[in-house]
Amino acid sequence: MIITNVTMIDAHKEVKGSLVIENGLIKEVLLEQLPLGEHVVDGKGYALLPAFVDLHTHLREPGFPEKEDMESGMRAALKGGFVHLTAMANTKPVTDSKEKVLRNLEKAKKLSLCDLTQVSAVTEEFQNTENALVDFQSLRSVTTMFSNDGKNLDSMEAMEKALEYSKELDFTVSCHCEPEAEYTKKYLELNSRIGGNLHICHVSEKETVDLIRAAKRQGIKVTCEVTPHHLFAHSIPYKVHPPFAREEDVAALIEGIKEGTIDHLATDHAPHTAKDKLEGMPGLSNIEYAFSMYHTVFQENDLSVSKLVELLSENPAKKLGLPMGSFEKGKEANFVLVDLHKIIEINPNEMISRGKNTPFAGRRVLGQVKLTMKRGEIYYDHR
Repeated sequence: MIITNVTMIDAHKEVKGSLVIENGLIKEVLLEQLPLGEHVVDGKGYALLPAFVDLHTHLREPGFPEKEDMESGMRAALKGGFVHLTAMANTKPVTDSKEKVLRNLEKAKKLSLCDLTQVSAVTEEFQNTENALVDFQSLRSVTTMFSNDGKNLDSMEAMEKALEYSKELDFTVSCHCEPEAEYTKKYLELNSRIGGNLHICHVSEKETVDLIRAAKRQGIKVTCEVTPHHLFAHSIPYKVHPPFAREEDVAALIEGIKEGTIDHLATDHAPHTAKDKLEGMPGLSNIEYAFSMYHTVFQENDLSVSKLVELLSENPAKKLGLPMGSFEKGKEANFVLVDLHKIIEINPNEMISRGKNTPFAGRRVLGQVKLTMKRGEIYYDHR
């Protein structure tokens, strides 16, 4: 297959021309437009970006099909340009064993939609004791991500052990922190002497950005992520965890992206039913509009599309060890064709996700995903 008449943008370059794909891999990047014909896709002058990798998704499977299931979540993700999802473990039952992880991996394989990294809990049933730590050795063969996201891990003894295992077995401990700065500080202090693979979820506050920046300068091992909604809005009462912060916090997140303190963009896609939201459940459904929300914020703050690709494609792909994220020969042909100039309206009624929960209905955003390709095959087409 050949995709022609596109501007190819990754974290390192921006070139116009054509992409040649063979056996699901990048064969060649040509700096010329090729004639249309069989197996040639007309990119219509749009931008071609490496497809997106989400380090933080809630697929709600097993246990909450009324909110989302794997198929609806993955179809929504493909519409949003994501081909690889990292599904959190706050399911019912909690995903805390090799058998439970394998169940979801096998279902994902059968669905043949997005690729999946299934997160395991750090402790059985999200308990807060060192004695409840999961079997990291067994689980490491099926996942590289561990998180009790949705809840703090209050036991510093359990966190210390988890970080030690993460260093020994080479996996990531992804941490939900509330109060955010307080728990981030505790975990950074622990990791200053352990050197494990610590990752801070959904950073939203200036104080947290300051703590992570200082930790990195001191050589403490840590990565972090921000969400579309925490960049897109501030000071609104809609319930998310962590809450929407202040305008100065959003400014700090933008500065953290510009200077390199922020490593990743992740959706924290959290679908709920209307009844759930009325009863106070935190979270919003955003994976279908995440790119457009990010692109809007980046354009408003003079951040490049290349920087967006670095944080939404290349960096998360590297963290998960995926052979994608750039226009390098031999990498998987996972791409998203986007109209960078199209203004669209966020419309819950058009969401594929079962969760229509968003405070942004009717808001106008910049950029639209036109086509999503995984290993040379088209999985979503809105041209």
